[in-house]
Amino acid sequence: MSHELWQIDAFADDPLEGNPAAVVPLPEFLDTGLMQKIARENNLAETAFFVKTRKGHYDLRWFTPEAEVDLCGHATLASAYVLFEELDTGLDSITFATRSGELVVSRGEDGLNIMSLPADPPHAFAAPAGFAEKVGEALGVTPPQALYSARYLLGLWDDPAVIRNIKDCGDIAHVLRSQGFWGMIITAPGDGRYDFVSRFFAPDKGVPEDPVTGSAHCLLTPFWAQRLGKKTLQARQVSPRGGNLICTDDGDRTVIAGRCSLYLKGEIWL
Repeated sequence: MSHELWQIDAFADDPLEGNPAAVVPLPEFLDTGLMQKIARENNLAETAFFVKTRKGHYDLRWFTPEAEVDLCGHATLASAYVLFEELDTGLDSITFATRSGELVVSRGEDGLNIMSLPADPPHAFAAPAGFAEKVGEALGVTPPQALYSARYLLGLWDDPAVIRNIKDCGDIAHVLRSQGFWGMIITAPGDGRYDFVSRFFAPDKGVPEDPVTGSAHCLLTPFWAQRLGKKTLQARQVSPRGGNLICTDDGDRTVIAGRCSLYLKGEIWL
């Protein structure tokens, strides 16, 4: 048995940038364990599987190499790109039914696609004594100026160079586990054309560093919109691959626009 597979670089103006996602259209979902094995074999931050339910409507699931997740922005954008550009080119809007509710992706102008995700505004995190110092030590930098929490832990620094120059996630997994987190966003104000910069680490999900993270911007967008007094923000995730996002704070929704690039088409043989 074979299934088509696309590898799409999301939030990328050109191939080999942004965040790669595998996209696998299916007539019906495979056994969950088998989809997990496929995601592990692909060894990308996420593999997306979708099933058509009716015109313009699809059920969508996402898997890291280690686990199924509740929300993944870049693989949602990549799935919409495959539909818009390869499988149903007459569509201008797609509705995905997911574990995070209905997600709508619309075809935009100049190669941008626009998706609406549930906002996840962070709140101040009451860290135990010495926790911020442990975060800084794990990442090899000074402690964050402040910590916030929602789906993920968020650390704030005042210097974007600190964010850019972190070598890797170090032993942050051990630090996060102590407070019940599996993912961490680190962020600072932007320098130049960007309103803010960020990176994202999720080693306990098999993703030591995610190149560009849509779900992280569900926290970052309301956080920075409030701090900067701006509704629409230019964001840069400054991982080694890097990627650009246009983020709009729309109350209980976060609207994210980005481009995708096709890297690979193939078949899975099982």
